[in-house]
Amino acid sequence: MPAKTPKPHESAARSAARITAAPTRAKLLSGGNPQIAKADGDAPVQAYIAAMPGWKRDVGRRIDALIERTVPGVHKAVKWNSPFYGIEGQGWFLSCHCFTNYVKVTFFRGTLLRPVPPGASKHKEVRYLDIHEDDAIDQEQFAAWVTQASQLPGERM
Repeated sequence: MPAKTPKPHESAARSAARITAAPTRAKLLSGGNPQIAKADGDAPVQAYIAAMPGWKRDVGRRIDALIERTVPGVHKAVKWNSPFYGIEGQGWFLSCHCFTNYVKVTFFRGTLLRPVPPGASKHKEVRYLDIHEDDAIDQEQFAAWVTQASQLPGERM
């Protein structure tokens, strides 16, 4: 984003404050996936969600809120331009990623969940849930998967 130029009637201090307060925009990669620097904690995950384009942002907020309610104290990070959720010291159980027409939720030990999430993977234990624009999220089922996934050994990355 280009720097804003001071307006003629502004003081230098006010102009500097306005320029500093200007929101930064995350670059969107292919499929509209936000490019967010690798970092641990809630803040980078919230930055990722805020940068998700259009309807996907609401999906990201709902998924994040469901995970937080289901697994109090969940550990969060952004890795490879994707939010990750896990248990501190035990590894990651879930991540999500924006694609052009859907948000993909990855359960790293998905084949061990009951019922097994619908999306198959070339990786032995991984299963996916693809959420499209007009899809309703079955909150009860999603919370059950998150509960189960959080109790399994996590993926170390």
